[in-house]
This record gives sequence, C-alpha cells and structure tokens, in this order.
Amino acid sequence: MTTESIMHNQYEIRGMDCADCARHVEQEIQKLEGIRSVQVNFVTGKMQISSRQPITEQLIQKAVNRAGYALHTPTPQPDNDKSLLPILLAGLFILLGMSAVYIFSLPRFGIPLYILGIVTGGYKIARQGSREAAQFRLGMNFLMTLAVIGAMIIGDWLEGAAVIFLFAIAQYLEGRTMEKARHSIEKLLNQKPRLANVIMNHQTIPVPVEEVQIGQLLAVKPGELIPVDGKIEEGQSFIDQSSLTGESQPVALGEGDHVYGGTLNQNGYLEILAERLFVDSTFSKIVDLVVEAQSQKAHQQNVIDRFALYYTPVVIVLAVLIAAIPPLFFHAPFLTWFYRALVILVIACPCALVISTPVTIISGLTAAMRRGILIKGGTYLENFSRVQVMAFDKTGTLTEGKFQVQHVYPSGKQTLEQVLMIAASLENKSDHPIARLICSEAERYHLHTAEVSNFWSLDGQGIEGMINNHRYIVGNHNLFEQRNLCQPELHELLSTIEDKNHTAVLVGNQHTVLGVISIADSVRSDALPTIRQLKEQGIRRMVMLTGDNHRTAEAVARELYLDDYAAELLPAEKVEVIQKLKREFNKIAMVGDGVNDAPALACADIGIAMGACGSDAAIETADIALLEDNLSKLAVLRRISRMTMNLIGQNIVIALGLKIVFLLLAVLGLATLWMAVFADMGASLLVIFNGLRVLNPH
Repeated sequence: MTTESIMHNQYEIRGMDCADCARHVEQEIQKLEGIRSVQVNFVTGKMQISSRQPITEQLIQKAVNRAGYALHTPTPQPDNDKSLLPILLAGLFILLGMSAVYIFSLPRFGIPLYILGIVTGGYKIARQGSREAAQFRLGMNFLMTLAVIGAMIIGDWLEGAAVIFLFAIAQYLEGRTMEKARHSIEKLLNQKPRLANVIMNHQTIPVPVEEVQIGQLLAVKPGELIPVDGKIEEGQSFIDQSSLTGESQPVALGEGDHVYGGTLNQNGYLEILAERLFVDSTFSKIVDLVVEAQSQKAHQQNVIDRFALYYTPVVIVLAVLIAAIPPLFFHAPFLTWFYRALVILVIACPCALVISTPVTIISGLTAAMRRGILIKGGTYLENFSRVQVMAFDKTGTLTEGKFQVQHVYPSGKQTLEQVLMIAASLENKSDHPIARLICSEAERYHLHTAEVSNFWSLDGQGIEGMINNHRYIVGNHNLFEQRNLCQPELHELLSTIEDKNHTAVLVGNQHTVLGVISIADSVRSDALPTIRQLKEQGIRRMVMLTGDNHRTAEAVARELYLDDYAAELLPAEKVEVIQKLKREFNKIAMVGDGVNDAPALACADIGIAMGACGSDAAIETADIALLEDNLSKLAVLRRISRMTMNLIGQNIVIALGLKIVFLLLAVLGLATLWMAVFADMGASLLVIFNGLRVLNPH
C-alpha cells in the first residue's frame, strides 16, 4: 500500500482587499491539476497550497493572473503612491467639467471632461470588471462598471464620473489600510534572526541561521538576536524575550541557562551551544503556528461568508425587479426606476460585511501573540470568549511547582538517609518535578543512588522497581491504601502533614511503609488576582483538578476561593471530570502544563498550556499556549477574546445596517449613486479601523 505524497507551498499575493477576492483566487488555483487544497487569506496576503505533484510557479502565476492579481516577488515594486495619480487626474477632469457646466455655462465641454475622468479613474476598474464578467462573477468591480455604464446610458455623466472617482479613491484607501493591517501582523513574523556567528578555530564565521548545526558554538554580541535555541556556555546578559513571551522586562541569564532563537541579547557577550536546528527552534515553530492560525476561519467568519454568497445574487435580482416591474406593470418612468436599480447594484457587494470578521479575528490573534499568548486559530479565540467554566491543574499551574523537601519521616528502624536513597533511586527513572526534587535532596546529603530494575510507572499514583532484588514503592497515600500497607499511626502523621498544605510522598516495600517525605509547594502570587479577574469577566465556575490528596487540595481551593475541586485523580479521571462539566456547561477550558495533563487538555473545548516556551509537547498539544509561565495572561486572553467578539458584532451591525438603510433609501429614490458608493466603501474602511482596535485592548 503506497502513501500519497503531499507537497505544501506558500505564496504571497498583493492587491486583495476582500474575502471575495480570495475566493476567486482559490477557484482559479483549484482548476490546476494535482491541487489537493488551497487557502487564501486576503488579510495577510498569504496563499497556502497542498498538491499531489510539483506545480511550477509559472502555472500558479497564470492562475492568479486569471483571477486579476499577481504573485508578490521580492523585486522592487513601484511606489504605491503612483497609483494615486490616475485618481487625482480623474478628480481634476471632473472638477474642470463641473466648472465648464456650472460656472462658465459650457455644457458641450462638460461631457468630454467627464468621460476623461471616467476613463482615467476607471480603466483598471473596468478591466477587472471585464475579467469578473468573463468568469461569470458578481464582483464589486463588475457591479461598479455596470452602474457607471448605466449612468452614461441615461445621460447622467457627472454621476457616472463621481461614482468612479469615489470608488477608485475608496479602493486606494482600503488597500493602504489593509497594508497597514498586514504590516502589524507581519511585524511579528519578521523578527527572525538572519545570520549566526559560528566559532571555528578561534574565529567567528557568519552563516545563515538555517545552516547552524546542533553542537556548534555560537558567538552572540550585545544587541544581536540569538540565532537558535541553545544553552549559554560562557557569559551573562539580560535577554529580551518579548518576541516570544510578550514579557517587556528582560531576563538575567548566565552559564547553564537555556535561551531561545529570536530573542534579543541586550548587553553581554555570550557563547551559546546550539541545541536545535533553526527549523526546530521554538521561534520557528511559533511562526509556523501563527501562519497556520491566520489561515483558519472562525465559525463566525464561515457564517458570514455563506451569507455573502446568497446576499449578492438576491440583491441583484431585486435590482432587476425594481428596474422592470414598476415601468412594465405600473407605467412608472423607466429612467427613474432604472437609476434606482443602479443604486441597488452598488449596494449589492457585501465588501464591508465579509471583511469585518477576518480583519478583527487576525488582529485579535496578533494582539494575543504580542503578549506571549499563542492561539492556534480564530475558532479558539472565538470560543474562549464563551467559556463558562475553567478547570485548573494544581501543581505548576495554580501553585509555583517549586517544591521543597520539608522533612523526611523514617519509620521503624529506617534512617532518613535510607528512606531518601530508596526514593531517589526510583525517582531517577521519572521526569516528574517532585522526582527531580527528591533526587536533588539526596544529592544534598551526598547519597549514592542504587541501580533499579523492573521499573514501572503506576499511572499517576507512583512508581515501583527492584533494588538489590527487593521491590520498593514510592507514591501517594491512595496507592499505599490499595496495597493495604497503611497503619493508624501513619494516618495520624499524614493528617499532620496535609493540614500544613504539604504533599506527602510515601516510601515502602511490599510489606510496610518505610518512611514519608513531606514536600511543600506555594500558591502563585498571581493566582488569586487572576481568579478574581476571570470571575469579573464572566467565568461562572472555577474548578481545580489534582492528583494530590484531599486535604492539600482543599487548602489550596479555600485559599483561592475556587468553586470546587477534585483530588486524588488519575489522568483518566481528570478526563471524566471534564466530560461531566461539558455535559453541564456550554464551553469548558482546561489549564495545565501541556504534558502531564495532555488527555484533559485534549478533552476540554479549549486546552491551555502554561509556560509553553521551549516545550514542543505543550505547543503542539494545547489549543492555546501561554508562552510565559504567567497565570495573569489568562485574564489578558479573556479580555482580548471578548473585545474581538464585541468588535465583530459591532462590525456586522455597521455593515448590515448601512446596507439595509441604503436599500430602503434606493427603493424610495432618496439615495444617489455616489452616496451609495460613499456608504459602501466608507463602511468597509470603518469596519477595518474598528477591527484593528483590538490590537490595543484596554
């Protein structure tokens, strides 16, 4: 059985300013042989193509040309301001024509000047409109060309010229505005290092970052971007990680600390050992996911796009009926109703409506990314605004995850060192934070760990293995209860430990408990303020899920004023709790570390990973990743998501409201062609500027 080989390519297209433009490009590309899928994002100007066979750029270029656009190339482009020259000339001709007619009373000179204005300002519009007509498309250029031709037929030359001038200048302004929107988005994606200084034979050799190999030593001077993920071998400096985490305060790092590609070395000379290729770096993965997120449509956007597909044909049919029915059946003046139909044709294009959602969604994704919040698509941004319940993992999420061994309680004839040595020997095989802590404590006592065989992880409850042919167990209270190893005096000790909000790790063999290690973790300083803010922002219920014991969980839940908690949970049981919450409430978000809580994160409507910077598993598992280990980002995320959805609602009301108003005015004969153009393109500009407001949420 052969596996189908799929090739992926990305292209950049200039000149698109609405979803209709993108859709027509997609239709032309899909006609090419071997195309599996194509997605065009008109806001970013990016086109993603998946194909079953190689497709030349020449074929892609021809298909894009047929849609009326061109692939963007790195060669210098003509200054965009030059495109304003024909529009200004058109305005001058119209002004001269009006002067000839209304000031100098020379109407025979007015019409030729109006025609010059129409041709100068409208030849690009007419050319694009003819392409749309040839492809049986009802685009705005075709509709506008039709309206101007209609105006000339009925002898309203000034109206036709004014329509072309207003539409051309509105298109120019809309294009410039979209470029600004693209610039604010692409600025994030272009903060990539270009060169790396590789140290070879006591010399530094500049090479492209894509050629840096794992294990090479890199020199990074003050003010330079760190090329790839690595570890500092020599030097210390303040590192600006805002390009990844959104944290404005630089972090002081030195020998042994890990650094990430794309971050800025501020003031010290560093020698860094490359630990990842650039393509595998945290920065590169984040850029790839941001690009992918921009290509995904939110549910709201899909609804609007489907509505727009039906809206335009319906309004055009309405225009035809308005032009035909009154003159045919009611002997109304044909020119009057034909003019009203032309006004409705101008109103027919849903530009403002279809542009309102994607601009706002992508601005929301960009605003989040600037603050170190990676959202994998508009759907998750949209859904988070509707979340009613948030479930939190305890360790490392609501608490610091920086445990300290408080005390070791040996049992019977055991010594502290024996209990700690057995625990550390088994925990050497685990990567749990508590495991590393116990191993560090054993090192502090200069204890040598023993060889462990037949090691086995006990599904979130503990671990066991053989040391010198004896079986030992390290785990939680529940595990030892299941093995019938607990005694009354042990319960008294555990009660004392847990009342202090400490976690108890039990050490034993097949027959008895050998000792208890008391470990403490502290609640995050930003946890309580964040919980309060989220409640003020409309989250109805806060729940904590933990594998820790009931007393410790209760103490944390009480300190943070959580609505509920569930303790002593296995990973599968956390999933069951999430499923139960989903049956009771509309949208559930789960916040965890993205690794240990992967099943629960996947089960929730939205999985949010904390401190994901540098963690492939966290970035890939979660729907939303907080790149910095900062709980307060959740309140920022909620604010951005709600503002985004509010602005989308406002934009839809603006776009549809103006359409409805002008449809009524057109039917009543109170709207002119130039007024309709002004309202339509004005609405487009208005929703774009309104959508961009989310880039600076309050």
